[in-house]
Amino acid sequence: MVSRSVPRTLSRAQEARRQRVIDAATSLALEGGYEAVQMRDVAARADVAMGTVYRYFTSKDHLLAAALVSWVSRLEGQLADRPPVGDTPADRVINVIDQAMRAMGRQPRLVATVFIALASPDPAAVECQQQVALLMEGFITSAIGEPKPPDIGARARVLGHVWYSALVGWVNGWSDMDRVRDEVAVAIRLLLPEDLALSA
Repeated sequence: MVSRSVPRTLSRAQEARRQRVIDAATSLALEGGYEAVQMRDVAARADVAMGTVYRYFTSKDHLLAAALVSWVSRLEGQLADRPPVGDTPADRVINVIDQAMRAMGRQPRLVATVFIALASPDPAAVECQQQVALLMEGFITSAIGEPKPPDIGARARVLGHVWYSALVGWVNGWSDMDRVRDEVAVAIRLLLPEDLALSA
């Protein structure tokens, strides 16, 4: 899905500028969190004009939500290079989510920042929310493997919702990563029982 604020096709130079803006916002978020990401500072760090930032992103929340899309996309590629291990669909999904959460745990300030933006009602940020949901659903579905149950999309979406909800607790400081793993694992075992293949 392409955000409305970005042309449907970008030249190589335009895509490079857009990515520089995302990278600048990401580095500022890593350094100082949500408040540290100011559009003027993003433009300066990306070495672009303010108008260029707003050409691609309607707001700070849109930019940070897009940064999460970029980060999750890269994570998806890394997960593809390290296929999940496990004898059952549940084991494989737990493994792939563990890999993702280890990556998130290495950058907690960035994750907290983009999660704030992800909750924004900005329509452009909402489109990014949908992209993130699709990416999460995609690597959950891939980890399940074959044979897939006929309602695989619904199961993956529910798991994505549980995962997101558990991560919100971690981001807001009233949960820890072990609890996130435990809650997600419970949901995975319920939605992906060992006899899942028999019901396909």
